Amino acid sequence: MIETLVEPKPSRARLAASDGDARTRETRRLSTLLEVSQALSGTLNLKASLHRVLEILARHHGAVRGIVSVLDADGDLRVEASDGVSDSPGGVTYRVGEGITGKVVQSGKPIVVPRVSREPAFLHRAARRPELSHQELSFVCVPIVLSRRAIGALEIDLRFKPERNFDRNTKFLGVVASMIAQALKIHRLIEEDKRHLVDENTHLRQELRERYDFSNLVGSSGPMRQIFEQVTQVAGTNTTALIRGESGTGKELIAHAIHYSSLRARKPFVKVSCAALPESLIESELFGYEKGAFTGAETRKKGRFELAEGGTLFLDEIGDINPATQVKLLRVLQEREFERVGGTETIKANVRLVAATNKDLERAMAAGTFREDLYYRLNVFTLFIPPLRERKADMLLLVDHFLEKFAREHKRNIKRISTPAIDMLASYHWPGNVRELENTLERAVLMCDGEVVHSHHLPPSLQTAEASGTITRVSLRDAVTAYEKDLIQDALKTTRGNRAKAARLLDSTERIINYKVREYGIDARRFRS
Repeated sequence: MIETLVEPKPSRARLAASDGDARTRETRRLSTLLEVSQALSGTLNLKASLHRVLEILARHHGAVRGIVSVLDADGDLRVEASDGVSDSPGGVTYRVGEGITGKVVQSGKPIVVPRVSREPAFLHRAARRPELSHQELSFVCVPIVLSRRAIGALEIDLRFKPERNFDRNTKFLGVVASMIAQALKIHRLIEEDKRHLVDENTHLRQELRERYDFSNLVGSSGPMRQIFEQVTQVAGTNTTALIRGESGTGKELIAHAIHYSSLRARKPFVKVSCAALPESLIESELFGYEKGAFTGAETRKKGRFELAEGGTLFLDEIGDINPATQVKLLRVLQEREFERVGGTETIKANVRLVAATNKDLERAMAAGTFREDLYYRLNVFTLFIPPLRERKADMLLLVDHFLEKFAREHKRNIKRISTPAIDMLASYHWPGNVRELENTLERAVLMCDGEVVHSHHLPPSLQTAEASGTITRVSLRDAVTAYEKDLIQDALKTTRGNRAKAARLLDSTERIINYKVREYGIDARRFRS
């Protein structure tokens, strides 16, 4: 039901004359609805699309002024877009029920004012209507309804015509308002998703920072303390860093630590494994390509340098890149600019480069497979990561760290590792370094059926020490003896050398335990501390 304030009663002759050609009028309205739909769906900028809708109403339907008001978070009506208003009404608010617009939102029903000059209810807050002797205005306001609730209002001023059919105008504007309501719904869903993604992104970045913060690097040996000092020194600069070390020593962790301890920590950290990319693809992956640069390049693609803008690019196994890519990489390091494959546009690169390799670059330069000038550009600040065999003092810390990590991941109640198992880990030479140790302890956690990891839970390669050059054959009697000795030592360690308690722990007798201790030459006194 439409509420009309001071509605005149035009004659039938005037009404018939104003209607004109019904077919033309219908075509104009359909064309308007099509343009409104395109305006609302053509951009994610809500204010711009609403302003465009008001311009369409002005052009096709003679709207002198137009305003869209929407309920804000505080429950007040705020002007979202306007057209034909000399003073920008941005920031103007109404309370629900205040003025004609507030009443429309409160009731959810349209209101028509045939003669604005005769209506004292106007607040003239959003748009002042000057008294024009030659122009009287009519006002139409319809609610914007979403989920059966008015969330705003669409209001327009029209030139006063006694024969105007306000019922038809109101119904048409109601359709436009419903289209605006759907656009508002989509906009709010997008904003909600955007807020959710921003929150999730912030949370993930914080997790990454906590995970890769250099304070989480495990180790207290002399070589590792030196690495920590070097990371602290280089992190606060934009200097290119080169990380060298054997495979599995943790070069990527050091690169993460440098990034997340630097001023670029809030920007992207992009990593590229140069060894994993074919020679034909590595250049386009690093620098991107233009549409049509090669077969299959149907669209422009950004490279890793562009994706890492403002942040850090980590090039792992940089010793494996081909000579052609080395030339372009050298230019980026020197000039801080590059072109995409197949393109001519020069792109500036604000990227901090961290590279890593396990290759002997000096030997590669002598062989002619690695450019000397690139080597000297990369070799500004070099960190040498020691192999695990040179930092045996960190073994216990690493073991405890990985046991806790995998026990939590696999939901196992692992409390400790036995002394014989630790001795076995310490005597191994670890060709795969920390990565091999990590894999070994994950397997041990999965194999363990109790609360303690024993030596028989470790891989056969460690138990037989094949790679270490020790004996590869053992008799059944020796194997059983070694296992029994490990169990007794572990029980004595748990009971702090108390043989009676150790016997009860092993479901045996103190006499048997005393006999075995003497037989195996176990010094129970060393467990009393």
